[in-house]
Amino acid sequence: MQFLFGLLVRIVILGAGLVAAASIAVVLTVLLAFWLLRAAWARLTGRPVTPFVMRMGPRGAFEEMMRRAPARPASRTPRSDAAAGPRARLADVTDVDPK
Repeated sequence: MQFLFGLLVRIVILGAGLVAAASIAVVLTVLLAFWLLRAAWARLTGRPVTPFVMRMGPRGAFEEMMRRAPARPASRTPRSDAAAGPRARLADVTDVDPK
C-alpha cells in the first residue's frame, strides 16, 4: 500500500511539473510569435527593429520617485541660508596655481 501511495505521489508531482513546463513553453512561444510579428511589421513599414528592453538605472528610478512625490508646503519659518540673502558668485577661481 505504501509503495502505491508513493508511486501516486510521484506521478502527481511529475504531472504538475509537466503542466508547469508546458505553460511556460506556451507563454514563451506566444511572446516569440508576438515579437516576430512586430519585427516583420517594422521591416514592412521601414522602421528599425528594436528589441524588448527594460532599461533601469538608479538615477532614473530616483528621478521617477522625486516626480511622484507630493510638493512640500512652504515653511513658515525662514531657512538659515535664506536669511543671509543671495550669495555673490565668484568671478574667477583664485586658489589654483597654473602649471
